[in-house]
Amino acid sequence: MNFKATAIIAVLILAPAVALAGDAKPNDAQIAHIAYTAGQIDIKAANLALEKSKDKQVRDFAENMVRDHTAVNEQALALVKKLNVTPEDNDTSKALVKQADAKRAELQRLSDAAFDKAYAENEVAYHKAVDSALETVLIPDASNQELKDLLTTGLRIFQGHEQHAEHLAQSLK
Repeated sequence: MNFKATAIIAVLILAPAVALAGDAKPNDAQIAHIAYTAGQIDIKAANLALEKSKDKQVRDFAENMVRDHTAVNEQALALVKKLNVTPEDNDTSKALVKQADAKRAELQRLSDAAFDKAYAENEVAYHKAVDSALETVLIPDASNQELKDLLTTGLRIFQGHEQHAEHLAQSLK
């Protein structure tokens, strides 16, 4: 699958977050669940890369994804506990999981260089989509300032992931 096709798929994965904002503003419990789910999806993708890839750059990147997304998700869980908020499953988080499961199944069928390239390209597209959703929907619609701050910190980290993924994808061509 080429990069443009992967980017289109990633945008479609997070399109429900944008659509949700158009229909009804998501509440903080839904936003927390969407953000947490997006992090869990990337952790699962990274674990697949660690299982399948032998490329040092890919493995290093995947290890960074596990470490960083786990840390942000732990902060998110601590915050929702502190605020006594229960993350609320919603159509957006459900759509994210469904699309991610399909993508992971697709990646599972690949091996060696084909897997590495597809994983890196998916990471670029996925981070672009997540960053866009954070900037345009999740951060603006969050009403709690601590949640906004955590999402903003996450955005900065994930923008760095996007750049790292772009360099990785370019190096694998």
